[in-house]
Amino acid sequence: MRAVITIQHPAHVHFYRHVIDELETRGHEVFVFARENDLAIPLLNAYGIPHEVLAGPQSSLSELAKVQLAYELRLLRRVRRINPDVMTAIGGLAVSHVAPLVGARSVVFVDNEGTASHRVTTPFAHVVATPRKYGESYGNGHVRYDGFHELAYLHPDYFEPNPDGLRAYGVEPSERYFVLRFRKWDALHDVGEGGLTLEGKRELVATLEAEGQVYISSTDPLPDDLSGYELPVPPTHIHDLLYFADGYSGDSATMATEAALLGTPTVRIQSFAARDQDMTNFVELEETYGLMRSTHDERVGLELIDELFTDPETPNSWKRRRHDLYEDKIDVTAFVSDLLCTEAGVTPTKDRQVAAPTP
Repeated sequence: MRAVITIQHPAHVHFYRHVIDELETRGHEVFVFARENDLAIPLLNAYGIPHEVLAGPQSSLSELAKVQLAYELRLLRRVRRINPDVMTAIGGLAVSHVAPLVGARSVVFVDNEGTASHRVTTPFAHVVATPRKYGESYGNGHVRYDGFHELAYLHPDYFEPNPDGLRAYGVEPSERYFVLRFRKWDALHDVGEGGLTLEGKRELVATLEAEGQVYISSTDPLPDDLSGYELPVPPTHIHDLLYFADGYSGDSATMATEAALLGTPTVRIQSFAARDQDMTNFVELEETYGLMRSTHDERVGLELIDELFTDPETPNSWKRRRHDLYEDKIDVTAFVSDLLCTEAGVTPTKDRQVAAPTP
């Protein structure tokens, strides 16, 4: 089997990293193409994943369509030479458009509901895979599974926290510290949405600095007064940093989910949380497992942080809830690997089953 994977975000690198290993172990060929991102390319390099960069990042939403078109045309030229059996991506805009042109099956993974980009992606994809409780339906090609994207790399079968890795960069895991993530709102699915204001970011830092060390990861350029809080560790150690942190907050959905799945007390602050019905992943993490708090209101977010991060019982209760979640969820890496094989017409491993498509 020949599989093409496209990468647009650092979380995509983590999602497919073990899938790539699994497919290559089974004897399949994997080709990776990427768009430049603040961390995606460095992560691919750090993990030794061969790849080709096809497009740079857009500097604004107005440039998005132009960059996307160039990316899709270059991807089409490259994959025509490869003649893949299956193409896959998270979000999958380019993959869903290019795969039919080269006779490949497209498998797109989606976990963010209500975004405009799905209208130009999912109708063209052969298979759309989502977490089981995902609210939207995509017809006969819709596959649901009991998991979260982030479990493909944060499940204990694949992730073991490394305290010595942090100490090598001057971070003592036993000392009190907090991780913040601020993102740039310039993706297609960000139209009309937003996160923390600069004033809110400054207040968040000031609040948490009184409790411990503060580390910031940000795709949005930081002002001079916040630049000294930038992460002390490389991207490959971000999940170690999150695991041992006393709390996480910010306006990134992905890192909020990662922190929650690692059992770190998490407060997510972004406009998506203002909807009458928030995205099902966040509802499940908050209401079923108690691993996250979400709000669109900066003031409410600060109150939640004060309530959670100062309670001495919070860390232990979060770790217990994390264990309960893992008991309920599947091996997402195995699921993804088997689904790609099945769509390519290759028999997956005998001891694993792929969920049947459900309308």
